[in-house]
Amino acid sequence: MVVKRMREDPLADLGARALTEPSFADLMKLSGRAGLLSRPPRAINARQRGDYRAHFKARGMEYGESRPYQQGDDVRALDWRLTARLGKPHTKLFQEERERPVHLVLDLGSSMAFATRGVFKCVQAARAAALLAWKAVEDGDRLGGMIFTDRDCYEAIPARGSLAAARFFKAIVSVSSSPTNSSANDRRSTGMTAATPMARVRRLIKPGSLLFLITDGRMLGSKEFSEISVISRNNEIGILLIYDAFEANLPILNQPLTVKSKDGEFNLPSADDEIRRRYAARFRAREDEIHQFCKNQRLMFGTLATTGDPFISVQRLLGGR
Repeated sequence: MVVKRMREDPLADLGARALTEPSFADLMKLSGRAGLLSRPPRAINARQRGDYRAHFKARGMEYGESRPYQQGDDVRALDWRLTARLGKPHTKLFQEERERPVHLVLDLGSSMAFATRGVFKCVQAARAAALLAWKAVEDGDRLGGMIFTDRDCYEAIPARGSLAAARFFKAIVSVSSSPTNSSANDRRSTGMTAATPMARVRRLIKPGSLLFLITDGRMLGSKEFSEISVISRNNEIGILLIYDAFEANLPILNQPLTVKSKDGEFNLPSADDEIRRRYAARFRAREDEIHQFCKNQRLMFGTLATTGDPFISVQRLLGGR
C-alpha cells in the first residue's frame, strides 16, 4: 500500500526501489554492523560457542568424553562399551551443545508493504532479520527460519555459515518481489490460514532454539499467542514489532488524504482531535497488549519504526524482555 496526499506523494521524491523492496546487496552489507551488536547482560548456564546470554530452555546435551569412574558418579552415565573393552568402569561426560538453531520468522504479508515515510515495513523487517542472521553466523549458531505471506510459507532448514545467511536473504528478496515464487533451496506451502505460520513453527522447531518473530502484529491473534506460548516453554523467543508513524498517529489534515492500494483507492477525510486521540489510543493499546504478553511469557520485545535504525532496535531487543 502506498499513501500519498492529493497533490503530492511523500515517497515520490525518494523513488528508489530499495525503499519499497529489500535489497540483497543491502542485507549482505549489514554483516559489519551486526558484528558491533553486544550481547545482552543476562545470565548464562554454561559457556557456549554461540549464545545471546539467555537462560537457555531445554538445552540439548552432547557427549564430550569418557574418564575413569569416580566415587559419586551417576551409574546411569557409565560408558558400558569402554568399560567392557578396558575392564575398568568409565563414566561418560556430557556438555551443552556448542551451537543452537536460530530461527527467523519473517512476516512479509501485504500489510508490510506500507510506509508514509522512511522505508516500507518489509524493508525494515528484512534489515532487522539480516542483523540477527549475521549475529547468529558470527556466534557460530545454525541459521534457519520461515518467511510467510498472506498465502504462502517458505521454510529454510537451519544451517551454519554465511552461505546460510545469503540463501535466506535471497529468499527474502524473492518473496518480497514475487510472493508466488520460491527459491530452489526453500520449501513452499500454499493455502495459508491465520494460525498456520506459528503452528508450523511449533512443529518444526527443536527445543533449545532461539526464535525471532518480526512482524507488524496484524497476524497476532489469540491462536498465534497460544502457539507462541507453547513454543516459549522450551525455546527463547523475541518479538520485534514494525510500524509506521501513520499507524501510530493520524496527521493533522488540512485536506483529504488519498490512500491507494491494489484494492483501489479511497479518501481519508480530515479528522478532529477526538478522532485522532482514539486512533492513537487504539494503536497504543495494541502495542501494550503485545508487550504485556511478552512480559508474561518472559519473551524479548522491541519495536522498530519505518524511520528508525534497525541496529538500535535489534540491540534493544537482545537486551531486554
